[in-house]
Amino acid sequence: MHVSTKPSVSTCLWYDGAAEDAVELYTSLIPGSRTLDVTRFAPDGPVVLIEFTLGGVPFQALNGGPQFAFTEAASISVSTIDQAETDRLWGALTAGGGEEGQCGWLKDRFGVSWQIVPRALTRMLRSTDERAVARVLAAMHGMRKIDIELLETAYRGDDAAS
Repeated sequence: MHVSTKPSVSTCLWYDGAAEDAVELYTSLIPGSRTLDVTRFAPDGPVVLIEFTLGGVPFQALNGGPQFAFTEAASISVSTIDQAETDRLWGALTAGGGEEGQCGWLKDRFGVSWQIVPRALTRMLRSTDERAVARVLAAMHGMRKIDIELLETAYRGDDAAS
């Protein structure tokens, strides 16, 4: 009896012919990522499906055609360890036609929505200090790419920042 080692659940992203480029970019940016399998209808034919992981999480990229487009209703969320990683991912994902959004959201050049969320933001938002959380939220709402130092200043309040 053969038991498959493939994950039983994965997210499938639908592209209009750009699956290979997208997977190459994504797997180059997220540590622990790799291409698992490439499916073609013919040995020398175009790629139909790519199975890959991002940080160990399974995904599929399907070259399905122009019928469907990505929306913000679904996004890939990345928890970053520091400002350098936040900046690196933000720059790479908005390059070449990507679009900056508000509060850590962006669209890459393929139209896929991403949330680049520093762990520091998550830590601050989980605080029991409701006033500090409100200051952090107010600061975040004025940002595109998340700036950890500005959030830390907001978290501490005006007295600590002066």
